[in-house]
Amino acid sequence: MDTRKDIDGPRRFLEKSVHRAKAVIHPGPNDFEIREFVCGWGAAFINITTTFPINKVMFRQMLHGMHTKHAVEQLKSEGYRNLYRGLLPPLCQKTVSISIMFGMYDKFQHLITQYFPQVPHQTNKSVSAMLAGWTEAILCPFERVQMIMQDQHYQNRFKNTFHAFSELKPYGVKEYYRGLVPILVRNGFSNVMFFYLREHIKPLLPHTESHIGNLISDFVCGAMVGAFISTVFYPVNIIKTHMQCHLGGPHQSMTESFKVIYHQRGQSLHRMFYGVHVNYTRALLSWGIINASYELLHKLLYQKDMTNSH
Repeated sequence: MDTRKDIDGPRRFLEKSVHRAKAVIHPGPNDFEIREFVCGWGAAFINITTTFPINKVMFRQMLHGMHTKHAVEQLKSEGYRNLYRGLLPPLCQKTVSISIMFGMYDKFQHLITQYFPQVPHQTNKSVSAMLAGWTEAILCPFERVQMIMQDQHYQNRFKNTFHAFSELKPYGVKEYYRGLVPILVRNGFSNVMFFYLREHIKPLLPHTESHIGNLISDFVCGAMVGAFISTVFYPVNIIKTHMQCHLGGPHQSMTESFKVIYHQRGQSLHRMFYGVHVNYTRALLSWGIINASYELLHKLLYQKDMTNSH
């Protein structure tokens, strides 16, 4: 009986298992990088819990075309108990969404480099950003429920997020994805703009060696890019909000929704941008927080790799 062979078999299996475990814990540069997803998730969590009340004011303006003062007064009249009503859907949706945004952007770049090495570097980045944005759209049901939870017309109809999800069930799966097209348009093109501008604006800002200075620089970079993009895509968000605030009935196209909103607002392009100042103010704060938090978490999680490289 060859006892040596009996021992070598399990030993080789154990060595392979350890090697695979190390590859997961310390992935190589071309491997699946879970840390990108973690950085995105953490950045979104910090942002959502900070900016939710501002986002609620903006939502009322987008939906009803009212001024900031009236939107704030409406929220006050509903009481502070309802201020964070509807927080769970955006918390679930946005944390996973931003996680996908950064994580899949990195993943798609590696995949394109691996299978299509002839693709130019900038094209790779643009395509990866677009695909990452479209991947985010799988979370449309959370955004859908968030809209109806925040609408005052459904204030007393839904007890909580889970109740709202169950109430949509009789309308079919399609109802969960109402407003999907404007989400695809917004996510795809805004991602391309975000990663391109973020990469090119950061080097233009004053360079500093301090941690606080870098944090401020990352905040300013994210704030500038986020405010610009959110303003550009503000009309798309208005159309999406209008489409998602209907429960049951026919599903309007983007063009049909635009025509309805345009006529409701007196055929005025100026009124189509009601709430835009709150929107870019929120975006300044929101994307500043996201970008600064992401970069901070990125440095913390990749610190060991950076140390080893030196």
